[in-house]
Amino acid sequence: MMAVPTEIRKRAIALLEQLPGESLVKAVEFLEALCHEALQVSEAPNPQVSEAALLQIIQHHLSPEEQDRLAYLRQQNEIGVITHTEHQELLIYVERVEQQDAERAEALMKLAQLRKVDLKVLINDFLPKHSNFA
Repeated sequence: MMAVPTEIRKRAIALLEQLPGESLVKAVEFLEALCHEALQVSEAPNPQVSEAALLQIIQHHLSPEEQDRLAYLRQQNEIGVITHTEHQELLIYVERVEQQDAERAEALMKLAQLRKVDLKVLINDFLPKHSNFA
């Protein structure tokens, strides 16, 4: 993968920080799509991944303590009393959850192929009816 100059990364982060909530969600979805494309291009054909390994990825979530902290930070942000340090922490959590969501989606697709079932079946079986950002 090609290295991206630090200035461009900093500019991208600065722009993301200026976006309102709805636009931020759209931006993250776009970035995930770009990352997914890049991943598919760079991914060499890999040996069959075990179902157990895929299930581990699909079922991995933040710990209850981390979920509580994320909920607290989101609340602080919504009511406008979040500190700069807390805001940075919130961004890290959001990035982590988004990364886990992307990995989970990829694992679900691979598991659906492995089991030869429709992806919707697995989504209904494994994904909670609400997400951290609903």
